[in-house]
Amino acid sequence: MEKIIYEVLEKLNQSGYEAYIVGGYVRDKILGLKNYDVDICTNAKPENVKEIFNLTTPEKFGCIHMSIDKYSIDMTTYRLESNYSNRKPSIKYIDNLYLDLERRDFTINSILMNKDEKIIDCFDGLKDLKSGIIKCIGNTNKKLTEDPLRILRAIRFSIIYNFKVDEDIINFLNINKELIKTLSYDRKLAEIDRIISSKNNICGLKKLKELDMLDVLEINYNDIVFTEKLGIYAQIEFSNKYVFKKKDKLYIEKIRELLKLKTINKETLYRYGLDINLIVADILKIKRNYVVSLYNSMPIRTRKDVNITYNDIVNLKDICYNNINSIYDNIEINILNGNLKNNLEDILKFLEKK
Repeated sequence: MEKIIYEVLEKLNQSGYEAYIVGGYVRDKILGLKNYDVDICTNAKPENVKEIFNLTTPEKFGCIHMSIDKYSIDMTTYRLESNYSNRKPSIKYIDNLYLDLERRDFTINSILMNKDEKIIDCFDGLKDLKSGIIKCIGNTNKKLTEDPLRILRAIRFSIIYNFKVDEDIINFLNINKELIKTLSYDRKLAEIDRIISSKNNICGLKKLKELDMLDVLEINYNDIVFTEKLGIYAQIEFSNKYVFKKKDKLYIEKIRELLKLKTINKETLYRYGLDINLIVADILKIKRNYVVSLYNSMPIRTRKDVNITYNDIVNLKDICYNNINSIYDNIEINILNGNLKNNLEDILKFLEKK
């Protein structure tokens, strides 16, 4: 166990409280994977945790967050959850570790580890990890009904870890998949994003289709070609209610624009840049080496490379200010196609003839 995590657990223990790592960090450590999100459950109340670590962080559902180096650490008080409303439960702090574990979603996320790396497994999580299966803790129908996001989480875990999904979960999904529509688009997109970001992304998307989940997720696709994440997004149709980051949305739109041209040449490399052209090359099955070679042979790559300034153009006779961009476009295309040398004298002569 990393020293940073040990010291957090030790500090809680020395203050007279129980403290265990639970969830993804333990699961991934057993599987031999790195995870920098550390969830700690403790019988210390939020105010106790803040006092012990001298924090002013506001609590959120009994959870106190702190970041140390590369680790994101959440310390959450044992609790019971009831009366779910829009995925938000009523919370009651308790002093019973077993009951706190019992409220959690899947067996593989219920395994505990203390500061000495001793494993405590109350719900056969180790057995299910070894068998490669996603199972709910307790009553499956109850768990998935009170929080339908768990349906998507079950599918996501099965995709990322290449695990099977328990038949009880599949049966529930087949009857109740409409519950997924009650989730916010942000929540749904976060789960889709984790699937697309995983090494099993293409298989994962196929699995969503096999489980007949595309309609309820309001997405659609035909064949998906493996490439970078935003390139995969560009091959999927999404409801316009999904909100992407502005930069990502623009990137996806440009990839789709270039895909419609169904070609890559010096002009597309100039207009869209190397990165987008490489993604489109993957999708169109054009060799990346060819695209890079073509890019390296280009006399200009951005407008800054063109050896004429705005003022040079303005100073010419009979130039309309509204036409500056179209003039630049004309110059750029001719330079790229080898019809015009990229020096001021030749460019001025070219414009005078025009």
